[in-house]
Amino acid sequence: MGMVGLLYVGAILYINGLALMGKVKGVGATPLNWFVGFMQVVTPTYLIFTADGNLDQIFGASGLYLFGFTYLYVALNNTWGFDGTGLGYYSLFVAIVAIAYALGNLIMYQDYAFFVIWLEWSFLWYLFYLVLSLGKDNLTWFTGGVAAVQGWITAAIPALLLLTNLWAQIPNYVYAIGVAVVMIVAVAVLWSKRAGTEAVT
Repeated sequence: MGMVGLLYVGAILYINGLALMGKVKGVGATPLNWFVGFMQVVTPTYLIFTADGNLDQIFGASGLYLFGFTYLYVALNNTWGFDGTGLGYYSLFVAIVAIAYALGNLIMYQDYAFFVIWLEWSFLWYLFYLVLSLGKDNLTWFTGGVAAVQGWITAAIPALLLLTNLWAQIPNYVYAIGVAVVMIVAVAVLWSKRAGTEAVT
């Protein structure tokens, strides 16, 4: 995945997460969904057309579409008020395909960090499916919290490390363990806060 594109995946996951948590009001996140959605469709198209048959480059670029179409779908729904169930079922598709990308990173490149990161994205998109298609509204705040945290640990921070050439100085398995531990702790904390909120209400 392109380093610049990954940075803005972090931005939009963070903003969309805050929107689900009620911190960003109304359709305040819509403009960024349009911007990042277009970026994540144009960029992989260019990378694939210029790959000259390089399957590694095509594989890396192809995953960007999963994100780009998600954000454009969100933007379309927010702008024209479309029903969200279609986006939910698309999210289920992404959740399943993301597992294949996780395994691809592990088997083809021995990239433990992005193996874990893709699994975490799979978990997040599965949460989107539960909320949007199955009507699990009680998971909305929790899903937003997971998205906001993932925006940093699975996207923004790795992108900044890659852009500054610091990524190669960190053992790959160390970041894999770190991002897994942080996500597990975050999920536990967010879930307990969600449960506490329900108990109060």
